[in-house]
Amino acid sequence: MTYTSITRAIEDLAADIGKNVYLEIARWHLYLSDAHLALVVAERMYPMLSENTLDESKVVQILEDILVEVGEGKRQLPLIDLLPTRCQVNLMDLLEEYQAKM
Repeated sequence: MTYTSITRAIEDLAADIGKNVYLEIARWHLYLSDAHLALVVAERMYPMLSENTLDESKVVQILEDILVEVGEGKRQLPLIDLLPTRCQVNLMDLLEEYQAKM
């Protein structure tokens, strides 16, 4: 996959993240696209992919650093705390696929 535009590459990555990764709250699934978090995640992950330095510990750190406001902003929780383990695995698989295509 060759991209002529970094913006386009990030948007495509965000679209895939948004439809494959979700938050789980009280057994409800909220996909990152619906939560308006897919682009934020893609923007933070893209440099690792473009530099071919994907590392699970770095991905976890990024997910810990992204804070999600809940209760009208009364609290902020790290994104990683809201992602089920399955979604973390899905995200890593997706990122590995993207890195392989770059």
